[in-house]
Amino acid sequence: MYRLKQVTRSTDLRIVIVAVLYYISAQIGLWLSFPESKAAPLWPPAGLALALIILTGYRTWPAVTIGSLIANSLVFLNVETELSPGLISALVVIAIGNTLEALFGYYLTLRFIKSKNPFLKTIHVFIFLLVALAMCFIGSGIGTTGLVIYGIIDQADFISNVSTWWVGNVVSILIITPFVISWSDRFKFKWNRNQTLEWGVFTTALAVIIAVMNYNPLSETIQRSFPFLIVPFLLWLSFRFNLQITASGILIVSFIAIYFTIQGHGPFVLASEEASLLLLQVFIGIISISTIILYATVHERTVAQKAMTEFNENLETKVKERTKELHEEIQMRKKTEEKIKISNRKLRKANIELDNFVYSVSHDLRAPIASVLGLVNLAKKEEDIEMMRKYLSMVAQSAEQQDNFIKDILDLSRNARLEVDQEEISFEAMINDIFDQLKYGSEEKTIVKEIEIDQQHIFKSDQKRLKVVFNNLISNAIRYSGNSDPHVRVEVKVDDATARVLISDNGQGIPKKHLKNVFKMFYRATEDNAGSGLGLYIVKETVEKLRGNVVLDSQENKGTTVTLELPNLVQA
Repeated sequence: MYRLKQVTRSTDLRIVIVAVLYYISAQIGLWLSFPESKAAPLWPPAGLALALIILTGYRTWPAVTIGSLIANSLVFLNVETELSPGLISALVVIAIGNTLEALFGYYLTLRFIKSKNPFLKTIHVFIFLLVALAMCFIGSGIGTTGLVIYGIIDQADFISNVSTWWVGNVVSILIITPFVISWSDRFKFKWNRNQTLEWGVFTTALAVIIAVMNYNPLSETIQRSFPFLIVPFLLWLSFRFNLQITASGILIVSFIAIYFTIQGHGPFVLASEEASLLLLQVFIGIISISTIILYATVHERTVAQKAMTEFNENLETKVKERTKELHEEIQMRKKTEEKIKISNRKLRKANIELDNFVYSVSHDLRAPIASVLGLVNLAKKEEDIEMMRKYLSMVAQSAEQQDNFIKDILDLSRNARLEVDQEEISFEAMINDIFDQLKYGSEEKTIVKEIEIDQQHIFKSDQKRLKVVFNNLISNAIRYSGNSDPHVRVEVKVDDATARVLISDNGQGIPKKHLKNVFKMFYRATEDNAGSGLGLYIVKETVEKLRGNVVLDSQENKGTTVTLELPNLVQA
């Protein structure tokens, strides 16, 4: 109930405001009427009624009716017509016609334009022009019919009265309606310096034209040139300013043209008031619709350019974002592909190693066992103690060979599974330890060892893995050192980042054709005193696990040198 009362009060207030505005606009129309015929070139209430109903809704139609009754009463009082029942009836008919005219125009506007501002698109302006032409037949036709029925005018004047009334309403709608609708929006004063200057030039030029029209030597020429002089300025407004300024400019120019014409000056003054009235109405109607059409075209282009700019910016942003996403995706795919390549490489390597491992394990583990079993069978049949001892020695050698092979496998497995430890390394103690452990395996040789260690920095690495590496390399150097004057040299130089190690011997060396394969699993460069073929492979795998490098250089019959570069894990 409260909501209904609130809506009712709001509607009543609108009706009162619209009726007051309708009355004021009628007074302006009477003020701009010709002195003798009292005919108005434009009837502001017609344009105001349509604008207000478009803005406030059809529920304010009673205001149009009330305002029309009051306004048209003023018209007849202005021409000193005696008030009679017939006149009152005619006023009611005219009010009904004006109300139906505004409502019909409102309906057509919503039906075909579907916007409260029909002056922002060129096609809408053309539709609005057709709406104005169509709707004004209702008001002029019904109003004139009422005047004829009640004897206010003769039937012979029906056509001329309808046409004059129709033209006046059309002109009013083309001028007043855009002005009211444009100013219903909040005024946005966003002029820059150039626009302020341009508006100043427009008003100054208009004032100069008006002033010169009263200057005798040029007055007649300027008066006749007025339509041509004023059009460029109106086009200028439509190009450079918003609808509020454009509609205001049209209204000002129209009022100036009407004022000078009813004063008997200007290019629209002809032999009769009727001719002057029609020429004036044609002029202000054409400049109004032309200027608004041009404004709508410029506005559409501006909106389209802005939309295109925003679209391009959004598109550019999306392209950049998509490009960035694609770049990241490409980088991710590259990383993934690289990981897959590495994984495949490792998998192929593991498969090859597994095949070799299975083959070699089956061969190298079974061979010593077969040898032991054969020697045991021989020993059972042998009665000579010396031969039995020889067989036992050979059994021990086969067992030792199998034990070494198992140790290599354990070292290989441990290197693959365990994480890298960080322990402080003393190269001197570790190398001397290894030489002490290996001296019993080379009793038939007297090895000259040369150890040169320069360790002034703390060095950290995985001690167990380093022992495996040094044990393999030093044992190989001892095993394959020369038969005459055999010697093994070990050099170690440590700085804060790396340890550089050289282990060399003067032995038989490795033939050049074998050098590229010596680090492969189960590869044997010689069958003399052949080991498992895992030693150098374990060295390479272990050094890589420590993120170091190993290089082997050998010359046949001159010796072999192995160079190690090991990172100091203190830095890591």
